[in-house]
Amino acid sequence: MIEPATWHLQDYAALLFDCDGTLADTMPAHYRAWRHVTELHGLAFDEDRFYSLGGRPTREILVTLATEASVEIDLDHATDLKEQMFIEQLPHVEAIDPVIAAVHRARGQVPIAVVTGGYHAVVRQILEQIGLLECFDAIVASEDTVRHKPDPDPFLEAARQLGVPPQGCLVWEDSDLGIEAARRAGMDWIDVRSFHQPRRLTGEAAAGEAGDAA
Repeated sequence: MIEPATWHLQDYAALLFDCDGTLADTMPAHYRAWRHVTELHGLAFDEDRFYSLGGRPTREILVTLATEASVEIDLDHATDLKEQMFIEQLPHVEAIDPVIAAVHRARGQVPIAVVTGGYHAVVRQILEQIGLLECFDAIVASEDTVRHKPDPDPFLEAARQLGVPPQGCLVWEDSDLGIEAARRAGMDWIDVRSFHQPRRLTGEAAAGEAGDAA
């Protein structure tokens, strides 16, 4: 792991950025959307589990939850509903400023890419919301590889598209699965959680209930 204050642009051939929770503070909005879908289908999905699966595509997570609960769901409909519920919250999503500063610092100096478990259409809307849609040389989304984080394939595909060796890449990530993927790809990484923690909704709900009881 590279400490955020110690990395040097000249040490790397490319920078690779996760999107959700790294470039954009989207994780609370994603969990609200997930809570709507999982409650509708009677699936257990607490906030800790949600964060532990960060980096995996929506459909994969739905398959995992449905299998664990031994229930059948319409995966296409549930996936579309979750993404729709998230997109409705996009106007409230903000950029994570220290990471955005790194994007602007690297732009035009080395190739930069987004590497995400999200879907292309949704990721592009997020990047447009935070003003970065035109900044990246490549976007590798869930449709672009068969295997996803924690497998290294998404980061290796980004390196391939950028024409740089994997060992020359610095990854910015906010999830354990994403960091494991970067490690397996032979890349350095910065853990965004060392300087940014997303707001937890569970605590807010508990505080609200306590206030109502008072």
